[in-house]
Amino acid sequence: MSGSETAVPTPVGALPDPAEAENVVYDPPPARLRELSRELETTTEFGSPSYVSEFRSRCADRTRNAVDDAFDAADRALVDDALDYAREHEMVCLDLRMGRHPEHSYCCRYYVPREYGRIALALGTLFEPMPGDAEPDFLTVQVPEWEETAIRVLPEAGITAVLGTDYTGEAKKSFLRLFMYRAKRRGGLGLHAGSKRVDLRTGPGETGSVGQLFLGLSATGKSTLTAHGLRLEPPERASMLQDDVVALLPDGTVAGSEGRGLYVKTIGLDPAEQPALYDAVTHESAVLENVAVAEDGSVDFDSEEHTANGRAAIRRECLPSADEGIDLPSVDQVFFITRNPTMPPVARLDPDEAAAAFMLGESIQTSAGDPSRAGESIRVVGTNPFIVGSAGAEGNRFRDLVERLDVDCFVLNTGRVGSTDVGVEESVTILRELARGTVEWTEDRATGLTVPEHVPGMEIGAFAVADRVEDYERKLRALREERRRYLAGFEDLDDAIEGAVY
Repeated sequence: MSGSETAVPTPVGALPDPAEAENVVYDPPPARLRELSRELETTTEFGSPSYVSEFRSRCADRTRNAVDDAFDAADRALVDDALDYAREHEMVCLDLRMGRHPEHSYCCRYYVPREYGRIALALGTLFEPMPGDAEPDFLTVQVPEWEETAIRVLPEAGITAVLGTDYTGEAKKSFLRLFMYRAKRRGGLGLHAGSKRVDLRTGPGETGSVGQLFLGLSATGKSTLTAHGLRLEPPERASMLQDDVVALLPDGTVAGSEGRGLYVKTIGLDPAEQPALYDAVTHESAVLENVAVAEDGSVDFDSEEHTANGRAAIRRECLPSADEGIDLPSVDQVFFITRNPTMPPVARLDPDEAAAAFMLGESIQTSAGDPSRAGESIRVVGTNPFIVGSAGAEGNRFRDLVERLDVDCFVLNTGRVGSTDVGVEESVTILRELARGTVEWTEDRATGLTVPEHVPGMEIGAFAVADRVEDYERKLRALREERRRYLAGFEDLDDAIEGAVY
């Protein structure tokens, strides 16, 4: 840790009680937030509000935290400046609840200038209102009009300053980042993952549940697969619990974070392939951001007029697959979503291989991260750009947890094998049959991986790497060497994980 945070005030004492501050509109209803942002709003054909922001992705290169970075007096001064701004200007303040788990839920206090009430409107769609008079565990002050763009985080104090950007994702992640950090401090692990529960027949009149987690960067299919009903018929059901961030706790419980809604990408939203998401995004309660909306309110989800990172904050109750609960009692299966064309549609991993997959975090860059590099191959540990602390220690913790909890882990390719597309239906079939336990496995000589020999309802042989990937031996050899070099760069990573490159 660079420096000490002992001099930093806790969130409780950082700002006056917002309920008594004359400059603060405290916990206003959605209608009031829309009124504050009326000049910026376009009303869609669905009756929902749509806004266009100046910033349309996160500013990772402008983000520093007091645990990992050289956090100096100038960085601390920016936090103080944000707090002073909130004391002196007309602000909106929301107290929101993140999580419902009795030992892993938090009060999140959010300040933003009144004219940016639209950001608070979106946050209020994602997180539940905080009941009672709870004191804040986390505090974020966002000042979009600040001349300098800077995000500064004090993890121990639970304070984040978001300056010079009006992107809603920065506000949302300011709280989720600390949610994950607290999980690690308590012996668990925060994960950038979707969670679902699959209820299946186990006998006459009996059902059992399988808990699934999906780790993947934006635009890899995480939201689609997490929300998908898996083509099950009652009494069987696949229920979406969380879409973005969860906490895997030491007892195997997976605690959810967002209790009211989801923040989903809208580009290319297809009512045929994603009917449930489409219905939720086109509901009047959704809040659209940077989506192409004409003057008459008509919406074009295929247009990149503003960005390919168009978003919608949607309500859980508008998604048929969403469960009333957000916590998963136990996890049985973890999936690492990739778009690597040399990988099979699915492969089973042992705990060390799974930890290697966690560390590799292989995916493609998306417009949510760095729009200038969208489409490039990238690696992000845990597919989680919001880790605070040692990345290698996260890999070790992940391996220890899945091994002790006896969790089955898989790498899932949602892109293509060579030039052969792996569609949503193929991925859904794989997930359903893995939950049922009907997949038969074999060792693949071409890749050295444990892959399906038989998947009911799918011709899995049509996706063999040896048949679909040109010059696969050379490509896989080069990929393994590249992976080894990458993992060798993590000082704290256990040697067994580094040696488990697949």
